[in-house]
Amino acid sequence: RLPEQQKTNESPLSWFRGVYLPPALHPLNKTFIKGDKWQDIDSTQEKRRAFLQDFCRKYNSRKKLQTHLVHLVSRIYVEDRHKVLYCEVPKAGCSNWKRVLMVLRGLAASANNISHDDVHYGKHLRKLDSYDLKGIYTRLSTYTKFIFVRDPMERLVSAFRDKFEHPNSYYHPVFGKAIIKKYRHNADEEALQTGSGVKFKEFIQYLLDSHRPVGMDIHWEQVSKLCYPCLINYDFIGKFETLEEDANYFLQLVGAPAHLKFPKFKDRHSSDERTSAEVVRQYLKDLSKEERQLTYDFYYLDYLMFNYTSP
Repeated sequence: RLPEQQKTNESPLSWFRGVYLPPALHPLNKTFIKGDKWQDIDSTQEKRRAFLQDFCRKYNSRKKLQTHLVHLVSRIYVEDRHKVLYCEVPKAGCSNWKRVLMVLRGLAASANNISHDDVHYGKHLRKLDSYDLKGIYTRLSTYTKFIFVRDPMERLVSAFRDKFEHPNSYYHPVFGKAIIKKYRHNADEEALQTGSGVKFKEFIQYLLDSHRPVGMDIHWEQVSKLCYPCLINYDFIGKFETLEEDANYFLQLVGAPAHLKFPKFKDRHSSDERTSAEVVRQYLKDLSKEERQLTYDFYYLDYLMFNYTSP
């Protein structure tokens, strides 16, 4: 209970400036797990959780993030029926995860019948920052919080391919035009007008520029700044590299209907080759050695937090 003077003089958000949520490692509730087929995945999961906790313990001894609680949870989706919180990491299976959350909530019978537009523009799911402060804290304290991550370079190249190598009515005029104008010498009029045809090297120049002509975007923002894994204690850490096994184990953990499996289909550009380590290597060839190092440095925390091998 806050003192009366503090209640009247401060806005609610200011109470949570500098909020610190300890990364305590709580045991997962495994009451819904039947049989021993999940043992290997469970063992891997416990190692990931312990690794992240150990990293955060060391990291937070040196640094405490100054931010608002409401900002910390702005990327987290809520599913109240099964009491789960999902932090969205774009290009790491997020579209299909939102489909699964809609099925869990009873909004659809199958994830396969939900369109891309319904997922991203339908506003069928609530985010955690839409609740009052008590609702936020209650859910953070009692719900199962999960996150799915991906190798940072693969995620970056996947985002570039999706947003700049296909027609896009938002990313080309907003990001593309600004990138071409600043980083392409002697750009022709059509490129300046449409913003189409951004090259990967130009995109990296934008990413690494401390004076970017346009801001950051969630599709290539660091996971450390999207989901704050050292301030919010995630109970489950899935990886895109083992997406299907991790996702279906998680659905078992939270008591999802037996018929619900994580979708296997690619959300968009289904005919394109998936972004793999080999595809990434081809893109990185366009960069100088210094640009490759600086790009790795940009995602350094993500590499460390989730125990990814440096490229």
